[in-house]
Amino acid sequence: MKPGWSGGPVLGVESSCDETSAAVVQDGRVLGHVILSQDAHERFGGVVPEIAARAHLRQIDEVVAETLTEAGVGPRELGGIGVTAGPGLVGALLVGLNWAKGFAWALEKPLVGVQHMEAHLFANSLESQDARPPFVALLVSGGHTLLLHAAAWGSYTLLGQTRDDAVGEAFDKVARRLGLGYPGGPEIERVAREGEPGRFKLPRPMLSARHTPADPAYFDFSFSGLKTATALLAAELESQGGTGLAPSVPDLAAEFQQAVVDTLVAKVLRAVEWTNCDRVLLGGGVARNGPLRERLSDALGESGRLYSPSPRLATDNAAMVACLAEHRLRAGEVAGLDLNADPSLPFPGLTPLDSLANRGVELRGAPCIPS
Repeated sequence: MKPGWSGGPVLGVESSCDETSAAVVQDGRVLGHVILSQDAHERFGGVVPEIAARAHLRQIDEVVAETLTEAGVGPRELGGIGVTAGPGLVGALLVGLNWAKGFAWALEKPLVGVQHMEAHLFANSLESQDARPPFVALLVSGGHTLLLHAAAWGSYTLLGQTRDDAVGEAFDKVARRLGLGYPGGPEIERVAREGEPGRFKLPRPMLSARHTPADPAYFDFSFSGLKTATALLAAELESQGGTGLAPSVPDLAAEFQQAVVDTLVAKVLRAVEWTNCDRVLLGGGVARNGPLRERLSDALGESGRLYSPSPRLATDNAAMVACLAEHRLRAGEVAGLDLNADPSLPFPGLTPLDSLANRGVELRGAPCIPS
């Protein structure tokens, strides 16, 4: 028989990629939170799955123990355990999931598995009580680029997604091509401060004025061509001899970043207009990008509202996992010990706009104010 949740603090465990993290949350408040980021991947320019999984194995006991100490909560005082079940790197996921299953079984505490990208939606609610549906959400990370409308928690409409590279992946690959460090997003943002966008011309993908909401390209993203265009410009500069690419890196980085921001902001504004909802929520690692946050805030104006997580809660973290787990436990959802990791775990409650007829119907009706 599965143990049920009778209240009490919830421990969250996150190990989907290269952050080993644990957090204790109670009633939407963070009592303790530890994130241990791995730096062994920098020399490879990306996360090596086997290295990530082994690092999680070495670190998870210490991370959870430190979190419980910071929270002032003993294991027996916990009300439940939440853990990321997917998506992510399967080896990394299995470390956190199996640890949480064993911990829950030993303590006879209820266990719940959560979907990593949905957890990013909950990160903002840990810092703002108003960050709740309805809202338009842009989830941007190294593995995902999603644009959706949240009518209520658990009721989401997928408006658009990337057709190829995720935006964070594009940042990483362009940074590597320009000789910058990893992760690429912060590196490009740093170097772009010294550059001048506009010196080089890069495309703004899938932003044709001819598109309408009946066209899937209206909300979808594509960053592969932009990445390739940047690489071709870099190769052309290198072929010119002399000092080569290095002096142009700041300008090229600035133009690439502006092209990405232009695209993301334009798509979000399309979603705002189509849904008649000017409450926008950002989530995922790329949500830390300063120009993206500034441009969105300016575009929404005084009548709109932008919710963007602090850098600590934008990256992969266990506080958002625990927050979503608490929500699930309140609803009576408990997983069994047969819970398994799924690197392609679907986004729960997500309904795609899969027909042209649906795309022609605006999501208007209920006022865009939190319930």
